[in-house]
Amino acid sequence: MNRNKVWTSFILIIVLAFLALMVDIPQLPEWVPGHQWFSRQKVHLGLDLQGGTQLVYQTDTSNIPKEEKLSAVEGARNVVERRINIFGVTEPIIQIAKVENEWNLIVELPGIEDVSAAVEMIGETPILEFKEKAPPHELTEEEKQALAEYNRQARVRAEDILSETLAGEDSFADLAQKYSEDAGTNLDGGDLGWFPRGMMIPAFEEAVFDSSLNSGEIIPEIIETSIGYHIIRKTDEKVTEDGEVEEVKASHILIMTQSEEMISQDGQWQYTGLTGKQLKRAMVTFAPQTGEPEVSLEFNSEGAKLFGEITGRNIGQPVAIFLDNYPLSIPVVREKISTGEAVISGGFALNEAKELARRLSAGALPVPIKLVGQQNIGPSLGKISVQKSIVAGILGFFLICIFMLGFYKWRGVLAVSALIIYALIVLAIYKLIPVTLTLAGVAGFIISLGMAVDANILIFERIKDENRLGKNLAVAIDDGFSHAWTAIRDGNITTLIVCFILYHFGSGLVRGFGLTLGIGVLLSMFTAIVATKTFLKITTKDFLKD
Repeated sequence: MNRNKVWTSFILIIVLAFLALMVDIPQLPEWVPGHQWFSRQKVHLGLDLQGGTQLVYQTDTSNIPKEEKLSAVEGARNVVERRINIFGVTEPIIQIAKVENEWNLIVELPGIEDVSAAVEMIGETPILEFKEKAPPHELTEEEKQALAEYNRQARVRAEDILSETLAGEDSFADLAQKYSEDAGTNLDGGDLGWFPRGMMIPAFEEAVFDSSLNSGEIIPEIIETSIGYHIIRKTDEKVTEDGEVEEVKASHILIMTQSEEMISQDGQWQYTGLTGKQLKRAMVTFAPQTGEPEVSLEFNSEGAKLFGEITGRNIGQPVAIFLDNYPLSIPVVREKISTGEAVISGGFALNEAKELARRLSAGALPVPIKLVGQQNIGPSLGKISVQKSIVAGILGFFLICIFMLGFYKWRGVLAVSALIIYALIVLAIYKLIPVTLTLAGVAGFIISLGMAVDANILIFERIKDENRLGKNLAVAIDDGFSHAWTAIRDGNITTLIVCFILYHFGSGLVRGFGLTLGIGVLLSMFTAIVATKTFLKITTKDFLKD
């Protein structure tokens, strides 16, 4: 029964090694079953081996509460990675590095040599935020003085426009455009259309209905309302049979003013915690009433909870949807919304709505990012690194084989065979996980080769010790493995603990080293304890000599 177990183990090891070899071969012939799947498995090379682009982005967390900053940066990292993956970049490496009081995102894109293409690939991913009105604040003396000066200038502009209107040299539309461009005034002008009596505010009615001026003449006055100064021109009128003006068609220019109440709340939108980080899905829909394209948003469970809280405390108040710090939509909340759904409506064309939905689905950044550094590593430098790594690996493997054959003869042959199987399986696992190989990762693999041989040396030396005690070879093999296992186990476990620390707490090259070394250590125990022991048992009677 024991002999059957040994042969079963041997067959399974050979099958495993064969499958690993199939994965390792870059391109299999077409007659091999499953050749397409095996050939799709590629070795993923890091930036230092393949060449590519490294970008450094600085995040801006100034508007985010301190306890939420790191979480927001991690969300940005995930969004950037998701956006890069959409464009088909294989194995991007995106790390977070803290610099003073802010965090940087270090983006490594193997195989991308054009820096501008890499920046375009990440793109201007939109910053999506939901904000609510902040409580009004007391105006400072400087703000009050600025308010008075702003309204004084508005009155001056209104008088200037009135003068030019009376001169009749320019149309209202031309005047509105001229003064808007010259002074940057919030100014509107155009044809108001037909207005029946009773439909306008008293000041308007007095100007356009009760004026004794004939149709088409200029009304020589400025009308002041709560929102600003209006310059009115009556262009046509409809008169009843009794001679009473029934409807008036008028054009006007409006120069808006500001009040203390407006200034105390103007632009005071505060952070709510609901951002693109909690966005689950974005899609194009159409407004039921108008049929216009809009972008519907669906949030995850965290976002739905936040959205419910935000709408619950803002019933009857506006909640603004900001995209890239621009308020796309400022709807008034009618009731608490607990479904986790929202709509962005901004007068989109269909292609604009589709593009926005695509970009939001790719990822809306929870924090702004700014490109502050870039580096390009050419393919020639990466090619040299690959060649040197291959030479180092082959040389190290060759020297190990010479050492094992020279010291342990036939047992060395078996150890080398187990080592070859080890190398095949490790490379296959690197392809299948996949592991992004960097120079540090290659170093981890080469070190694990030495550790795999170290386990065989411990076993062979223990077998020699058992032989010296007079035990026959079969018993000596069992006892040698049993006694060597404790040392092998303890040594490898301590190494695995270090690998875990390097991978979990390290970044970039350090993580790569920890990962490849950890995989190598685990497989070295398998090949030393299972493969080498099986080979020794099978060849004991017929081939091995003490």
